[in-house]
Amino acid sequence: MPDPTPSRATLDAIRSEFPILGTHTYLNSCSLGALSHRAESYLADFTGRWHSMGASAWYEHWLGRVEELRTRVATFWGSQPAEVALLPSTSAALSVITESVRATKRNRVVCTELDFPTLAYQWAVKPDIELVVLESHDGIGIDPLQFADAVDDRTLFLATSHVFFTTGFVQDIGALADIARSAGAFSLIDGYQGAGQLPLDLSTTGVDIYTAGPLKWLCGGPGLAYLYVREELIGSMEPRITSWFATKDQFHFDLGGFEYRDDARRFELGTPALPTVHTALGGQELIDEVGIDTIVRRNATLTERLVRGCRSSGFTLRLADQDHRSAIVMVQHADPQGAVARLAEQRIIVDHRPGYVRVSPHFYNSDDDIDRLVDALGVVAG
Repeated sequence: MPDPTPSRATLDAIRSEFPILGTHTYLNSCSLGALSHRAESYLADFTGRWHSMGASAWYEHWLGRVEELRTRVATFWGSQPAEVALLPSTSAALSVITESVRATKRNRVVCTELDFPTLAYQWAVKPDIELVVLESHDGIGIDPLQFADAVDDRTLFLATSHVFFTTGFVQDIGALADIARSAGAFSLIDGYQGAGQLPLDLSTTGVDIYTAGPLKWLCGGPGLAYLYVREELIGSMEPRITSWFATKDQFHFDLGGFEYRDDARRFELGTPALPTVHTALGGQELIDEVGIDTIVRRNATLTERLVRGCRSSGFTLRLADQDHRSAIVMVQHADPQGAVARLAEQRIIVDHRPGYVRVSPHFYNSDDDIDRLVDALGVVAG
């Protein structure tokens, strides 16, 4: 098991993998994870084979890379490779799932006002669906009892986030899965802000469907998403949007012979973004080598330093309690967009959401990164 308390030499080696850290203070991993030398080397391998082999690289190399990534993702988040589909985005993954389950007597979907909008949008445009949006009592999180009260025998999906994108609040997805199952509903978790900064073992959570991807905490870039569907459900779900990657005999090209694959690949939507498959492999390798336990411990240390520094400087934070906290910290600011622009002029990269500067350290950040941001934020707030 990797050492959960990395040495200074180990931390320096990790930082040296990410070129942006040599020129910038990068604290925006919940928007886009930093690009590593490892990911670049995989990308160079892809372009090199494109130059030297052209389309023949599909059969000799690239399809193998796709399956290599599928296996790595499955191992990382605790599932079987047969439960993993690769799609262009979370929006695409959610669309496939909504078109795999027909609303009959169950036509309610329960989500929250804190979820990323694309989650609710899938059902908001469907006139046969009743969308129930739970309100947060404190503007930070949702009490599981609110789900328990809302989910009933009319509910088709309990659909919500693992980590709320504007508060960093971590939900107990195992408890949510239990609530959905008790009512006979599906549990669907948008985990894009969870995978890579939180420990995961989907096989033990009871969650039916989970989505994530390499864009953010997994440091693999845009253009790809991962979809987990619990093995017991796959055979009963037949998506009404599909592709040639979803059929058993993909290379027979038989228009009359469509038959869904037996595994989660039945949910796939065509040729994957091969450049991102390669960069995602590089990012995932680094995550696996460092180890999620080390990442969780390091991120907690960085986040606590950030919280203490901001509070000492007089900032108001929108922050979950310790039991539900992730590495997303919201710092209240009168002009968050302007503050982010002024920080960027100092090569400090963070993000903004309405009323707040959003800061998200990751395992490759240092104490100095945190201190520099806090000092600079105090100046731009003046």
